[in-house]
Amino acid sequence: MTHFSRAATLLIVLSSLSLYACAQDIPHLEKKDGRFALIVGGEPFLMLGAQINNSSSWPSEMPKVWPALEDMHVNTVEAPVYWETMEPQQGKFDFSNVDLLVNGAREHHLHLVLLWFGTWKNGQAHYVPEWVKTHPEKYPREVSSYGKVLDVLSPNSETNLDADKTAFSALMRHVKEIDSAQHTVIMIQVENESGSIGSVRDFSAAAQKDFNTQVPASLVNALHLSSGTWSKVFGADADERFAAYSTARYINEVARAGKAEYPLPMYCNVWITYPVAALENRDHASPGQEYPSGGPQQGNIGIWKVAAPSIDILAPDFYSNDVELYHETVAAYHRDDNALFIPETGRTANFGKYFFYALGHGAIGFSPFGVDYTGWWGTEQTVPESLSENYALVGPMDREIAKLNFEGKLQTAVEQKGATREFLHFDGVDAVVSFGFPQRDGEVPPGTADDHGRAIVAQLGPLEFLVTGFDASVSFKVTEAPGAEAKNEQLEILRADEGGYVNGIWQSSRIWNGDQTDRGLNLRGVNKSVLRVRLHMLPLYDRSVRQK
Repeated sequence: MTHFSRAATLLIVLSSLSLYACAQDIPHLEKKDGRFALIVGGEPFLMLGAQINNSSSWPSEMPKVWPALEDMHVNTVEAPVYWETMEPQQGKFDFSNVDLLVNGAREHHLHLVLLWFGTWKNGQAHYVPEWVKTHPEKYPREVSSYGKVLDVLSPNSETNLDADKTAFSALMRHVKEIDSAQHTVIMIQVENESGSIGSVRDFSAAAQKDFNTQVPASLVNALHLSSGTWSKVFGADADERFAAYSTARYINEVARAGKAEYPLPMYCNVWITYPVAALENRDHASPGQEYPSGGPQQGNIGIWKVAAPSIDILAPDFYSNDVELYHETVAAYHRDDNALFIPETGRTANFGKYFFYALGHGAIGFSPFGVDYTGWWGTEQTVPESLSENYALVGPMDREIAKLNFEGKLQTAVEQKGATREFLHFDGVDAVVSFGFPQRDGEVPPGTADDHGRAIVAQLGPLEFLVTGFDASVSFKVTEAPGAEAKNEQLEILRADEGGYVNGIWQSSRIWNGDQTDRGLNLRGVNKSVLRVRLHMLPLYDRSVRQK
């Protein structure tokens, strides 16, 4: 082999290793023992996010956005990219707003999630370009069963799909060109709350032809159903399930084309199905009227997982005060095949504890909506207090929290109405979390006036724990197995260090003792304390001493 050949071979090997390293370094999802992590920079990353308002991704508005994000203590901003401005003429792309977002995020030391407002925005076609809107004969709309032409592009049209795919591919190609080395952009939202508003499905002639065919064998087999037409297989739900398959297939092709350019993690956010509470006999929400029909709502998750494998996460948006519904929604989307991620949620104080609940169920990220100072919420320039205090507490140790959660070592306790104490079960040790103050001897914990108490407890070693939270106390006791003989063991605190993580290294500021530890570790809201606690096991009774 000549010197030239050896040099060429070495260059090829080095290039291959470089490409492999780049592929490994790109933000991605990992799964371990049923748990998920978003990996950024080679380590688990907890997204402390905020989504800006829909019309804020403009040079005139972004100066009013960054201060709000700083006040919110976020590490990631979610911001929309508008198809209509990115491709104002077919095939001619303007990425200036994309560059504005990427460069601004870097300047403010934030990561970025781009929201592709393409075919769908809240179940309608608001952000498609004029050259699409003004030519419905080429880019067909959905038609309702009454014959009304809707402000929704048909997911059963290949022409619509090709147009969206082309634009989205161009976006991902550009993101790779400007960001593959720095990884400012860590995820992509494909469309926004997809589905159809105005009809349960498309009743156009072309769509009706598809509806009358057999359900694809891949879907029937995956859902363990018998073969047949959509009406035969799904009965009364056939229209909505057909819409779900059509929408999921369409978006999967868009995502697949984008990933061929640059394979960042991709998700779809969900306008979920909310309970119908208007009248007693209204027990079934109406698809296409009360939520976009065909999106990845609770009842459509199975279909979407089959039809859209290029979508990594189905992520519920949540805007209800109904705590039980929130728990049900988390349970629906926290699946073995789906990482939990809350990409949109409310801004009011009661949503603060939702972050802790999601974190305790393995969430990789959380993001309230509408965080900027553009005036959409009025003239007052404030951020959601309970949410910003969450981020201020967790932000300095977000990497440590993400890693502990991925390893299954983290649990949270969240106060519920009428339940002022909660037990967290670790290996041989129970953490007892009591909400509200004052906590007097001989009395049950009082709870808080609005049930906002919340705590994080993570196991760092056999008898070592990380503890933090708001308006709660945490104590520890030996785990007692039901029906088993009581153990002759008890726990005491050897040392409780208050401090924090600085560049991944724990730094202690003081030691808690006396009143701060006698009745548990008191996490009063104003303190925002983080503690590392070492426990000691000793006998409960000295058996050599006989009771008289």
